[in-house]
Amino acid sequence: MPVSRWQKSSFSSEAGNCLNIAAGAGGRVRLRESDDPEVILSASGAALAALLHGIKSGALDGVRG
Repeated sequence: MPVSRWQKSSFSSEAGNCLNIAAGAGGRVRLRESDDPEVILSASGAALAALLHGIKSGALDGVRG
């Protein structure tokens, strides 16, 4: 896989709590946390948009992992 060009979230803190995002192959979106950059999540743009919508709407409030 080609080298990803990672972008730090504008909501990340200077204390090192950073979320990075990059474009992946086939229109996928790649996400990683700066504390553990070897762990990379991949999702379709539609799946990521649905997740963000759920978070913003409060539909996921109270969900525990």
